[in-house]
Amino acid sequence: MWLPWVKTRPSSPSSAAASPSPSTALAAAAASPRLSFSSPSLKDLQALLLSDHSPSPTPPQLPPHTAPCSPSVRVFHRVRVAASALRALRTLQAPHAAAADADRRVVLYFTSLHVVRSTYEDCRAVRAILRGLRASVDERDLAMDPRYLQELGALLPRARGVTLPQVFVGGRHLGGAEEVRRLHESGELRRVVAGAGATAFAACSRCGGERYVLCGSCNGSHKRYSLKGGGGFRTCAGCNENGLVRCPDCSPPAV
Repeated sequence: MWLPWVKTRPSSPSSAAASPSPSTALAAAAASPRLSFSSPSLKDLQALLLSDHSPSPTPPQLPPHTAPCSPSVRVFHRVRVAASALRALRTLQAPHAAAADADRRVVLYFTSLHVVRSTYEDCRAVRAILRGLRASVDERDLAMDPRYLQELGALLPRARGVTLPQVFVGGRHLGGAEEVRRLHESGELRRVVAGAGATAFAACSRCGGERYVLCGSCNGSHKRYSLKGGGGFRTCAGCNENGLVRCPDCSPPAV
């Protein structure tokens, strides 16, 4: 008798097409949840078969688009940006404006003391000329504040003997009484001080035209009582040695 496998006939093409291939059957068996492998090598084979026949992963869903902003929110954002830009522009322009004002400033160093008659007459004449032109002048009286003498010496370091008055326009030395009189007679002085701006000279109700008032902290004594260090009088830092400060109503701010 023949063995059973000898009697087996080859299957027809139709039956071969109907029957699954060994690889397909193995993949189906590996995908079956009931089938498990105890051998590590077979588990690796199961993972390979599952990765080949597993469906393509679902693409991640994108988050929904944010709802468009309302017109009021957009307008508020534009206004805030415009306000920030305007503040930045003002900050950039402020130093340039201050520098331009300092460049046009007219500064007069003089004395109000009657010790030397010729010096006093020259100072009074120059003050009268500048006030007649209605120019905005920063008058600095050395008799009221001796610190202006050191300031003037720093501006004219090469001058051996500094005489008064002395006029500066835009940080440049214009000259003394003779130069001011010569420029005024030729008509050039008005053009030189035109950039300083015009002002109406009237007697100040606070200082009477003296440009200085008593210090409000020490009442003109140039001393203040302090409790630090056991108590005692200290030098007032808010005024000069005469106990005076520049009049805040009629004197331009110092630069």
